[in-house]
Amino acid sequence: MPTTQTHPSPVTWQTIVEAHERIRERIHRTPVLTSRSLNALSGAQLFFKCENLQKTGSFKIRGASNAILSLSDSEASRGIVTLSSGNHGAAVACVASWRGVPAWIVMPKDTPAVKCRAVESYGGKIIYSEPTITSRKETAARVQAETGAVLIHPYDDDRILAGQATAAKELLEEVPDLDFVIAPVSGGGLLSGTSLSAKHMRPQIKVYGGEPERADDAYRSMETGTLQAQDASDTIADGLRACLSPRTFAILQKHLDGVLLVSEKEILAAMHLIWQRMKIVIEPSSAVALAPVLRNDGPAWKGKIGIILSGGNVELA
Repeated sequence: MPTTQTHPSPVTWQTIVEAHERIRERIHRTPVLTSRSLNALSGAQLFFKCENLQKTGSFKIRGASNAILSLSDSEASRGIVTLSSGNHGAAVACVASWRGVPAWIVMPKDTPAVKCRAVESYGGKIIYSEPTITSRKETAARVQAETGAVLIHPYDDDRILAGQATAAKELLEEVPDLDFVIAPVSGGGLLSGTSLSAKHMRPQIKVYGGEPERADDAYRSMETGTLQAQDASDTIADGLRACLSPRTFAILQKHLDGVLLVSEKEILAAMHLIWQRMKIVIEPSSAVALAPVLRNDGPAWKGKIGIILSGGNVELA
């Protein structure tokens, strides 16, 4: 499927800084929270970057803002089309409304209702696809051909990656001596951006991705050195059902220290723990970043650990 970038360039620290300046007035600088009881459970000092408190309820507004606000007036006037499992779609619909242009959001028909309502509340027009990556891509390509809209891919776009990188930039500005940072991984936009910012600001930091066992393409890709596919998944972490792109995989191969798999039971336990101990609402995809720290079979979790809570859009029932 074609992208809107005719001359893609590598994401650099300068493009991340420029992205942050572009979106700064449009987004929240989300808080970094701590929990004494979770520190005791993990044996480390945990610092939670709370993107669940971000506009539209997730980090996705960062990349969507940078990409859409970078468009010329003539490009934006054609409208925006994207494919999304929910959070990116809401972010695109929100930013498109800021620019006064339509947004068509291709979503799997099994997307949680809370995420569909969010897209519609921002004026996005939902087109449902089958719950496979292939169907989502084919449907988005059809909608783009029919409407002439500009495609804003959820992660296979340098402007998106630069925007997502601003979350880790803010985290390291607030806690500059982190030893580790962990973010969820799906298509790799957040984790790629996190790796780029974190390794630039603190070269010795270790960066890990958390991934559901039921959607383990990133883990398999990193282990084999070859990009792995996965067309569908039934993990409860509905925001993590995409696959890496060649763009994000190349960044992670260069900068990432590893991918840590977690079970569905561990995801739910970590999510409920944050609800109970920190009194904030996160979605299952966010819990994937905490779950590896709560067990003893990963890296030696000592010192200061930054955890990016990617979003809080969850069907509470």
